[in-house]
Amino acid sequence: MLVVIPLFDRFTALDAIGPYEVLSRLPGAEVVFAAAAPGPIRADTGQLALVADQRLEALAACDVLVVPGGPGTRIVMAHGPLTEWVAGIHPTTTWTTSVCTGSLVLGGAGLLQGLEATTHWNATELLESFGARYTGRRVVTEGKIVTAAGVSAGIDMALTLAARIAGDDVARAIQLAIEYDPQPPFDSGSPAKAGPETVAVVRGALAGAGARVS
Repeated sequence: MLVVIPLFDRFTALDAIGPYEVLSRLPGAEVVFAAAAPGPIRADTGQLALVADQRLEALAACDVLVVPGGPGTRIVMAHGPLTEWVAGIHPTTTWTTSVCTGSLVLGGAGLLQGLEATTHWNATELLESFGARYTGRRVVTEGKIVTAAGVSAGIDMALTLAARIAGDDVARAIQLAIEYDPQPPFDSGSPAKAGPETVAVVRGALAGAGARVS
């Protein structure tokens, strides 16, 4: 089972690594990081890089596609090489998925028209501009397209997918293996819970030139 995670400049690291940690543990899974050109691709902080081993154009088919998000999606979501590649490989996949604003790339590829989908809460209007119907659910499945909400939701999405691919018992075992047992010190992980002051602070930060998520 081939899992492909495309990388681009200023992707969000956890969007890619969270699903990788889950899906790489599926029986028979091979995970490939790919980009326009092989080599290190910098995440949104500019400090961390992941290495793309394959060119996108060298991959014509895969079983699972996982598109991460990040500030860089604002550039690559427009009609161009990445969206063209996603549109081309989608007919070959068993599952086409996204994390956070990776859904904007799926939208730019024309895959979300008329479908329910999710994304980072700060990008809902952009998502709907591609014809999708935004929902605040953490993981949304529409046929073979699965979208996850912001950043950490990629782990939930990958566990959901693992259960669909290999069964609940395997997914439960993977969850235990990575000790995914969230107990955050604050209950502020969504706009509804965080309160208006916190939401305003985060919106301001995301609107700045140094925004790392959205």
